[in-house]
Amino acid sequence: MALAASELALDLGLTLRGDDVTLAGVAPLHAATADSLSYFADPRYRDRLATTQAGAVIVGRADADAAPCTALIADNPALAFAQAAARLHPRPRPPAGVHPSAVVDASAHIHPTAAIGPLCVIAADVRIGAEVELGPHCSIGAGSHIGAGSQLVARVSVCAGAHIGARNLLHPGAVIGRDGFGFAKDGERWVRIPQVGSVRLGDDVEIGANSIVDRGAIEDTVIADGVKIDNLVQIGHNVVIGEHTAMAACSGISGSTHIGARCTIAGAVGMAGHLHIGDDVHFTGMAMVTRSQDSAGVYSSGIPAMPNAEWRRLIARLRRLPVLQARVQQLEQAPAQAPAQAPQQQGQAPDQGPPQPSAPTPRRRS
Repeated sequence: MALAASELALDLGLTLRGDDVTLAGVAPLHAATADSLSYFADPRYRDRLATTQAGAVIVGRADADAAPCTALIADNPALAFAQAAARLHPRPRPPAGVHPSAVVDASAHIHPTAAIGPLCVIAADVRIGAEVELGPHCSIGAGSHIGAGSQLVARVSVCAGAHIGARNLLHPGAVIGRDGFGFAKDGERWVRIPQVGSVRLGDDVEIGANSIVDRGAIEDTVIADGVKIDNLVQIGHNVVIGEHTAMAACSGISGSTHIGARCTIAGAVGMAGHLHIGDDVHFTGMAMVTRSQDSAGVYSSGIPAMPNAEWRRLIARLRRLPVLQARVQQLEQAPAQAPAQAPQQQGQAPDQGPPQPSAPTPRRRS
């Protein structure tokens, strides 16, 4: 879809500096052409900004003079670019209606504007809102609700009784509401604990490909408005995630952990169960979270990659730490264990008390 730079500026509240070029799509700085829109927000790519062939670039005010082409000046270039890209590349919508190959229970209620794709299965008492899109092979369990404007891309499984809010985006293979991992020990065997809670996703939630949100054991698992979850993420039963928290791929959250609002959880983070994470807490990649963190801030525990020789030396030192610790403890305890003794004078027996004055030496009379 082609748009004039002036149309984008007016629509998004940007300042136009330069020619009013026509833009047909978006591209990175180094690959853009005369009809491309790009953006600059990272100083590491300043050399690419100087040589870009883009028709227009979205930049911050401080970098507007460095743009060699039309500049669209924004307070937040990355956000403005995301909004512009959505206008230049609108997502095509499938036609409303139910595909002939879909299986729909007679008690399900589907809004006339919804689009139900091939081979979908919709169980009893399901409610599907306006302009919902179900891609091929989606399965919606009995009593579930899909809010208006939500998109289930393909092969998404929504288990019985789950509630999906408005404008959710669920990527291929996502599973919402499978039984939580709950078992009781009976001697040497495990007995499944019935998982009778459900899952509630708020509005504007995104769940990545092959990510799983377990249903609650008794209470519901809750994902609040605006949460963004990447691919291959496991959310355990009874977890609560606050508004606008973002979680990167391959992370795992154990059951009954509560995570606050506006948190960020980088890739491969693991959280133990029954923890409380406050608002605005940020975990870097591969952090192992075993204790609650109520204070806002950045937390880390993963060891960054390093040259192999350096790593081997570090591990060798780590293996010697127990011996070193034991030696330090011995040195610290040694002064306290030594008996307090007064210094002995020459010729004095140890247990005779303080020294006595010596008798005068007799002199021979002449």
